[in-house]
Amino acid sequence: MTSLFFDLDGTLTDPKAGIISSVHYALDKLGIDEVPEDLDWVIGPPLPESFVVMVGADRADEGVRAYREHYSVTGLYQNEVYSGIPELLAALKAAGHPLYVATSKPHVFANPILERFGLAPYFDAVFGAELDGTRGNKADLLAHALAQTGSDPQTSIMLGDRKHDILGARANGVKAISVLWGYGSREEFEAAGTDRIVETVAELRDELL
Repeated sequence: MTSLFFDLDGTLTDPKAGIISSVHYALDKLGIDEVPEDLDWVIGPPLPESFVVMVGADRADEGVRAYREHYSVTGLYQNEVYSGIPELLAALKAAGHPLYVATSKPHVFANPILERFGLAPYFDAVFGAELDGTRGNKADLLAHALAQTGSDPQTSIMLGDRKHDILGARANGVKAISVLWGYGSREEFEAAGTDRIVETVAELRDELL
């Protein structure tokens, strides 16, 4: 059966409230007064990369530490499972597909989120970055996940909502399916070379089952 690797933020859950509030907390702590009104672009990419853009390379680590002060206590639970996702995962599991999470979010945050929102039982394993940034790159993360699970890249699919998911899949010879209910655009997906774009959870279900 096809091994399915799901991104977390923007694919399984909508993390906007928690991520944005944690970014505001961090920028305030660093004394940054001019905060962009639209911060949706920080949802999905590795966090250190986003802080380099917001505060510069010299203060990026400081920004990440401040972000995690808020996120680890409050932000990670300011989250919402997208409608239809639990039913989709249940159907895929019943059909025999090996299901995994592959997120650039540190696994120490990903696991509690999946537990809190009742998604953990659907997954055979959860793969995320380390707090020091190891495997924060989706290509490295997916390579690690494929090796750990013994999944065949030619019969595996990476499902996500940003270009990083597509680029990680392409680097590993894995098919990429991009979802439009998250934070990436059709233009972003097409430019990155995705294999398939779906607009709704129902459409994704039809694609996979």
